[in-house]
Amino acid sequence: MTATRPPLTYDAFVEIASADPAVVGLVLKGSRAHEGMTTDHSDHDLYVVLADGATTPLTRFTGHRTPELDLVVLSLDEFRAAGLPGFERYALARARVVLDRLDGGIARMLAAKARLDADEASRDAGEWLDAYANSLYRSVKNDRDGHALAARLDAADSVRFLLELLFALDRRPRPYNKYLAWELARFPLPGWDTGPLLDAVDGISATGDVSAQRRLFTRVEAVARVAGHGAVLDAWGEDLDLMRVTPRRAGTAGACPARSRGGDPWSG
Repeated sequence: MTATRPPLTYDAFVEIASADPAVVGLVLKGSRAHEGMTTDHSDHDLYVVLADGATTPLTRFTGHRTPELDLVVLSLDEFRAAGLPGFERYALARARVVLDRLDGGIARMLAAKARLDADEASRDAGEWLDAYANSLYRSVKNDRDGHALAARLDAADSVRFLLELLFALDRRPRPYNKYLAWELARFPLPGWDTGPLLDAVDGISATGDVSAQRRLFTRVEAVARVAGHGAVLDAWGEDLDLMRVTPRRAGTAGACPARSRGGDPWSG
């Protein structure tokens, strides 16, 4: 009877791959690349980058996936294009180089993925700003008209678009939700205090509090205009009035405590 082979471990595979001259890079992504984020359930997500046109028996590991080790085997050209654009971009932006046979070339590719170019960032920020305003507007209208569930769902959508916007303004890919607090603790967004921002995101997502949404929008509008996106906002015309804090609203808001957990960090 043939003995069952034990599952391939991360360390064993790295040793095998490092000995293969066809491998020009090994890149670890996911929780193992984020200090302090690993758990007992964390696997190793590893990119295996092969020289273009190389032949190697390691291609048999394409699609390898176990609770210990997930492998993505791809060519150098494919790795260069990975995540540009795409969902993998943040994972690669914070990935860790395990092997780089290109004299830092793999690391430079990761650095390029972590930084949006100016045109891309400006285009994306404008689109995310419009999406944020749209969901915020719908949330406020639904709250006004007594559609509580719809208002909360639109508020949660607006937070997603807001985060995309704020990271695009800083020319960075937005982190996955799992790594949002981790990212902001280590790489804060310029002009934003991390604690209050996370409190606002938490509270608005949980409650859809309209007063909190308006106060946050007041800050976002100012930031967006300074960044050159005033035309996106102006296209909303008089509908902006429903999203903003007006003097009348500001004067009455204090009589009603914020419903967001931990209070409203933008209440001034």
